[in-house]
Amino acid sequence: MKVSSATMAAITILATASRFPLVTSFTFATQRTKSTILSSATRISSSSPSSITKLFMSTETETETVPEAVPTLKTKTRRILSGVQPTGSLHLGNYLGAIRQWVKFQNDETEPIIDEEKNLQILTENYFCVVDLHAITMPHDPTQLEESTLASAALYLAAGIDPEKSKVFIQSHVPAHSELCWLLSCATPMNWLERMIQYKDKSQKAGSESVGVGLFTYPVLMAADILLYQADRVPVGEDQRQHLELARDIVRRFTDMYNKGGAFKKRCKKAGIPSYPSFTEPEAMIVKEGGARVMSLSDGKNKMSKSDANDYSRINVLDPPKVIRDKIKKCKTDAFKGLEWDNPERPEATNLLTLYSAVQPEQRSKEDILAEVGDMTWGEFKPVLAEAIVAHLEPIQTRYKEIREDETYLKGVLKDGADSANEIASKTLNSAKVAMGFVSRT
Repeated sequence: MKVSSATMAAITILATASRFPLVTSFTFATQRTKSTILSSATRISSSSPSSITKLFMSTETETETVPEAVPTLKTKTRRILSGVQPTGSLHLGNYLGAIRQWVKFQNDETEPIIDEEKNLQILTENYFCVVDLHAITMPHDPTQLEESTLASAALYLAAGIDPEKSKVFIQSHVPAHSELCWLLSCATPMNWLERMIQYKDKSQKAGSESVGVGLFTYPVLMAADILLYQADRVPVGEDQRQHLELARDIVRRFTDMYNKGGAFKKRCKKAGIPSYPSFTEPEAMIVKEGGARVMSLSDGKNKMSKSDANDYSRINVLDPPKVIRDKIKKCKTDAFKGLEWDNPERPEATNLLTLYSAVQPEQRSKEDILAEVGDMTWGEFKPVLAEAIVAHLEPIQTRYKEIREDETYLKGVLKDGADSANEIASKTLNSAKVAMGFVSRT
């Protein structure tokens, strides 16, 4: 049998003496050809002047296209983090302005983003927490904290947060939050915190004598919440932009103080970690769509708030239908005829139309909404609005009851979320402690 020189050049066989015939099978590609070679070697008597291997070969050749090599994609993970305080009951402002937006982020960004130019795939991870440590910055009722915390977590899930796509956890279940807050507090100038608008507003309302240090420093805790997860995008309302800017300032200051120089690199090398900056500088995802600015039912110029003493100023997500109808019936309106958006003299009209738009089964334009209700009187519009809110909240309330009745499921989701969060947060905390010169625990 004749074997091509190209084939012979591709094979080198060294056969050694053996008690048994040597049978070898090879599969290889030569000039986009696949060949199967069967060989057998028979040992000639060792008494011969030299050991000789006789090679008998048969070939079967078939043409096969060899696929082009695909370069392995590098992977980068980006994280989205957000949370809501569990003080009181979550209201429509919390749901429409935050939680429903989280669900949208979660569902819209399930597939990796491929950057072909950089040969990079970007994976998205979502972390949503119940920020119970923030809930104690003002006087609170300890007997209500546990219930409101579990209720908030259950509402996240009932509203559409999927544990298969996102991690849900309780802030205090990850000790790194409070520890990093202390480290960052020691690196944050006081005058930065004195400029925080929310501190000024709340301290004036509560009185300086009853305000704790936690209210003054809680923007640092918020920064720790974000920085622990190396979150590069943070969904926030316009009123929280100042706090996110503070977090960015803290990152820059910490990096300048602790993440530079040969001594820093030596500490990292000794600890066995990369000498990268400890934190990622986050970007704001300002939430504007879908009723991000839901205003009070008693004053269209102020945000809907859990801290308002008047329960009729808000629609709570868990309010029964009868209560919702009663609150809408009694909400503040004006003396103008008809309904219109964006008239500065009619903040209540804009707010109630925004609510109606936000609870529609499908997204509708302002023009479409006004074509339906623009000529209505308040007496005609209020029942329509109330029924739309009831219909929108009904499936959420049903799912919420199911989750609360299955305590094992709820606490299992929270444990899984906390375990995942702890794994990431502990690495960031360790990096910050190494940068600051703390002795590693052995």
